[in-house]
Amino acid sequence: MSIIKQPLLFVGSKGEMKLAVVFDKEAKLSLIDGSLITDLETPVRLGINRLVNKNGRQNEITTRVLLEFYCDGRWLSDEFFVVSNFGNKVLIGCPTIRKWRIKPYFEYDTDIVKPKVAKMQLV
Repeated sequence: MSIIKQPLLFVGSKGEMKLAVVFDKEAKLSLIDGSLITDLETPVRLGINRLVNKNGRQNEITTRVLLEFYCDGRWLSDEFFVVSNFGNKVLIGCPTIRKWRIKPYFEYDTDIVKPKVAKMQLV
């Protein structure tokens, strides 16, 4: 498993917070601990609940949030599924890594965002 841990600044409609982030290119979702949401953003209920495995147990996900985060000198945004009692504060998974073309450099424990992808474009 390839994992990078580092702190990033997250911003929501209620405030901002620097959070410990785990980049995991094998994770199928981006997740955030439910205890952090009250200070950042109002969660939105999902139409269909989802199940995730954590330490051999299944947790049900019922809400999600849209957050902005500052990564490699650029502002990015994505949706994060809210998980209660999540050991990691924030997990950025494969969909977010692919969407923003984040290049994790595991040997240096850092990441780089492709500049053209992160530019605001009006079409």
